[in-house]
Amino acid sequence: MAQNGGDAEVKEEIELSPTEEAEAETLLNHGISKTVSKELLGIYKTGKLSQSELDDRAMDALKEFSPEDAIKVLRQFSESNLEHVGNKSAFLCGQMKTYRHKLRAGNMPPLVKGPDDAKLKEILDRTGYSLDVTTGQRKYGGPPPGEDPTPPGPGHEIFCGKIPKDVFEDELIPLFEKCGRIWDMRLMMDPMTGFNRGYGFITFCDRDAASESVNQLQDFEIKPGKKLKVNISIANVRLFVGNIPKNKSRDEIKEEFGKRTDGLVEVIVYGSADNPKQKNRGFAFLEYETHKQASNAKRKLQAGHPKFWQCDVIVDWADPMEEPDDDTMSKVKVLYVRNLTSDVTEDMLKEKFGEFGKVERVKKIKDYGFIHFEERDDAVKAMDGLNGQKLGSLDVDISLAKPPSENKKKEQRKREQERRMMRAYMYGDVDYFYSAPMRGGGGSGGGGGGSRGGMRRDPYDDYFYGGYDDFDYYGMPPFPQMRGGGGRGGRGMPPVAYPWRWGPQSWSPRNRRGGNSNNTRGGR
Repeated sequence: MAQNGGDAEVKEEIELSPTEEAEAETLLNHGISKTVSKELLGIYKTGKLSQSELDDRAMDALKEFSPEDAIKVLRQFSESNLEHVGNKSAFLCGQMKTYRHKLRAGNMPPLVKGPDDAKLKEILDRTGYSLDVTTGQRKYGGPPPGEDPTPPGPGHEIFCGKIPKDVFEDELIPLFEKCGRIWDMRLMMDPMTGFNRGYGFITFCDRDAASESVNQLQDFEIKPGKKLKVNISIANVRLFVGNIPKNKSRDEIKEEFGKRTDGLVEVIVYGSADNPKQKNRGFAFLEYETHKQASNAKRKLQAGHPKFWQCDVIVDWADPMEEPDDDTMSKVKVLYVRNLTSDVTEDMLKEKFGEFGKVERVKKIKDYGFIHFEERDDAVKAMDGLNGQKLGSLDVDISLAKPPSENKKKEQRKREQERRMMRAYMYGDVDYFYSAPMRGGGGSGGGGGGSRGGMRRDPYDDYFYGGYDDFDYYGMPPFPQMRGGGGRGGRGMPPVAYPWRWGPQSWSPRNRRGGNSNNTRGGR
């Protein structure tokens, strides 16, 4: 079998017979050369493609190639296994795009062998599922034959990473089927090589099966020295939008973005507790009905850099937040309190919430805070009794704090390391963070940001790893990724005051637009 189209040297335009010209009329009228049209007629006769399956987009792309390159692409297409390809025009377009990239790179590697056809056929015959192949992914199932086409909800999908590049459905499906019935499987493909990209997504019919697959297959050695990474997948349906005028209300933002995108169901903004005229903090979170709608909205809002209220907005994914399970939340004794004005102190909070039971400690951070109770029942009573009540000049919003997962804790430790590296960059010496005398003095509490001994240290140290029941509640809300003038956080979570921005020794990284951008990690 020839690879990558084989030899297709074309020296001059060939002639078509009257019969062939009649059959190729649509192709010729579209501007495709006679040489390429003859090659297509040959593919038509094999039954692998018909004129009705070749749309205008594919023909437009094909005529951009020289006859020699066009024939190479078409031969590669005809040599592909098209049995499970639903949209052949889209598949051909993908192959043309890949071929063009390979030409630019000067690299034309041979096509790789796909899955074992006999094993794959046995699986499809046994389950009755379909397999849809495109240049970017291979999708098995979804939904199971004859069942409700509505996709399962959150918690049913797992992410599988570190998949060996030459592994396909014929090996993955039997492995994951042991944990429960599969709703669908999507294996991400690299069209440049024909290998998989090393990861995929498996959705189960039952939520318990997804959890079981994590328990059984995390670190499973699928090949010698090759272990899988398996965890519950979180479908991100929220976008972060920055550089929004601060005088725009939630309703105005929803109306404006709702005109330009589909599926917008909610807009989350955070105002200033001390400045009622400031209706948002320069950013908002847009929540969509599905991940696909959110992805389409992101593409629309980034294409052509459209302006909103004469401003160039910044659009990116919001960091997805892992939801704790019911068992974890049933043990929480910490309350998260929003809308705290500057005149509300930690002592006032401790006194007010102490009316409902013994409070172990209180931590206020800008306009929100955390109340640690000794007993969960007392925390629940305080939440029910004070939620929506006035503390200071505003009605407070109270909920149970959400403990972060182990992955979130690892992420926080990584960000803490990044912050220390940033300080080293600013001050030229890592040890400065630990040893330099502190400007302005100040105690360990409140906004001073230092220790009583005059040594500079992270004001989070007392709380960062010492949270109640080993939970880092002060990581909730998670540290947002800073973009432009605002913060990029998790789902609807307010921006966090970075430790280095507290107290009198505030600073901003150099050469960053907006003056207060602290982007510690590149853009999931």
